[in-house]
Amino acid sequence: MAKSKLFGKDLICSQEWSEEELIQVLELAEEMKENRFNYQPLLKDRTFFMFFYNPSVRTRQSFECALTELGGHAQFLEPKTMRLKTATTAGETVEDAAKVMSRYGCGIGIRILEDMVSRYGEGDELIREYARWAEVPVISMAHDKFHPCQGLADLMGLRTHLGKELQGKKLLLTWGHGALARSWSSVQETLLISSRFGMEVTLAYPAGYDLDPQIIEQTKENCRAKGSRFEITHSPFDGYRGADVVYSRNWVSPDAYRGGRFHKGEEMKRAMRYKEWICDPEKMKLTANALFIHPMPVDRGHEVTDEVASGSRSLIYEIAENRLHVQKAILALIASDLW
Repeated sequence: MAKSKLFGKDLICSQEWSEEELIQVLELAEEMKENRFNYQPLLKDRTFFMFFYNPSVRTRQSFECALTELGGHAQFLEPKTMRLKTATTAGETVEDAAKVMSRYGCGIGIRILEDMVSRYGEGDELIREYARWAEVPVISMAHDKFHPCQGLADLMGLRTHLGKELQGKKLLLTWGHGALARSWSSVQETLLISSRFGMEVTLAYPAGYDLDPQIIEQTKENCRAKGSRFEITHSPFDGYRGADVVYSRNWVSPDAYRGGRFHKGEEMKRAMRYKEWICDPEKMKLTANALFIHPMPVDRGHEVTDEVASGSRSLIYEIAENRLHVQKAILALIASDLW
């Protein structure tokens, strides 16, 4: 058997993969969902290292299940318990750690979010440093800029319910209030991957909650390439009109990082001011019977009401399951030599 053409490829942001490569992942994930336990030989006796700078529920569970169902093992690692070099402590360099782990395992996953970095982009830089030195593929399991596995899981759910041709379908990505301070990773990934597949994208948020300007420009470029529209509104209502999909989630302001630290308390206090920014049944009535999606955990009663989150048009649990199938497909394509 031959290796996949994607063998050894890192996954840090979906934008760095071609549309054909992303479709290959989605089609394999859909096949794996239909025939869930038929792929054990692909990573038999292989180990995938998971670096968790931040805790998780779905990410750890879904990756561990994925490795088990591919016949391998996912090893959970907490960097704080390891002798790794930091800005203030001596220890193993990224180069040394990556090269040693490459001799042991078939891949490395890293999760590092908003409160584990001192400035936006630092987590992205760390993952790319591991990818630079590792001789096995590196996967982002969510970091301060991107969350590619979540973006693919979202897309898989939309393909199931809206059809595999998403061109022209309208996505509203709207900010949600609450005592929260969440990173830009999932929302920026959704902007990029939905625009790659031709969706009409509306981004809604209160003034002062701008996302990374480079990601906004890339989203605009993706839409131009597909002949679709991208628009920004600061109204908590307007973007709902005619939407096919609604994604309501909190994210931090660009002021979250100052003086080399993350101002979590200030962000949480600020986010509670905008109580009208909640996805509720009244706003959903403005849509084209829209689906509701969210990467979870959901802050019910703030980002979205229970009626919507647990309603008949909500895909939150299905998409959470899709994380497992998408990650199985990614791992099979980039880490298995049994194709």
